[in-house]
Amino acid sequence: MNETLRLIHNRKSTRSYRDEMISAENREHILQAAMRAPTAGNQMLYSIVQVSDQRIKEKLAETCDHQPFIARAPLVLLFLADYQRLFDLYVASGAPALAKARGLAWRKPGVGDLFIALCDALIAAHSSVLAAESLGIASCYIGDIIENYEIHRKLFSLPDFVFPITLVCYGYPAGDYHSKQPTPRLDPEYVCFENSYRRFDKEELLKMMKPLEERYFKDKSFTQGAADMGQHLFLKKFSSDFALEMNRSVQAALRCWTADESGPPFAGSPEGDG
Repeated sequence: MNETLRLIHNRKSTRSYRDEMISAENREHILQAAMRAPTAGNQMLYSIVQVSDQRIKEKLAETCDHQPFIARAPLVLLFLADYQRLFDLYVASGAPALAKARGLAWRKPGVGDLFIALCDALIAAHSSVLAAESLGIASCYIGDIIENYEIHRKLFSLPDFVFPITLVCYGYPAGDYHSKQPTPRLDPEYVCFENSYRRFDKEELLKMMKPLEERYFKDKSFTQGAADMGQHLFLKKFSSDFALEMNRSVQAALRCWTADESGPPFAGSPEGDG
């Protein structure tokens, strides 16, 4: 196994960091790695916000499902799926008039545009995470940034066609990071297929979760009296308050991306009504 593969296989999410700042040079390495990530058509449909204001970090520690370590992380980066910048360019370069002259429909960004921007942003985020790992800097993804959309939109002054897809915390790991075993994953037979998707029957699905049950619940009970790993995940994740809020939040954000596409460009644009 070469050094790159070893780094990928041994990486683990870390929420405990030493009280040590990340140098400007290493921060730049992390950002440049993100910007060298694969991107759809070289459009770079993402933006990155470094959260350096301690007051904002403390706010995020509350709004992102009450996780205090966010406020203590030496480096916090917010990755945004961003179609606003490119759409602003279209307007600034006269695309609405061009569309009209050529009989093309003028439209606002839609959900397909959002999805490709989400891909761009997440690929960039993980490139940054691997770069950080190579520098001895651990990290942790915070998916809870998807929740509380209205609060986070206001906090970061996000326009209509920008969506906060992930927050990442970085820091030098406290304790003996390398002595910890990587988190187990599902066996490849349940994840990796050839040519077509496969669904599993009840026996296969229960067998799929056995290694995780033995690792995490050998000496303790499942949450809320659950009978097995499936019920545990359902109660702890799928039916949780944060999952319900995440879905509500995404629905709120999607209103911008699913609005009537006819008519003038977005409000506030050179040709809009704002």
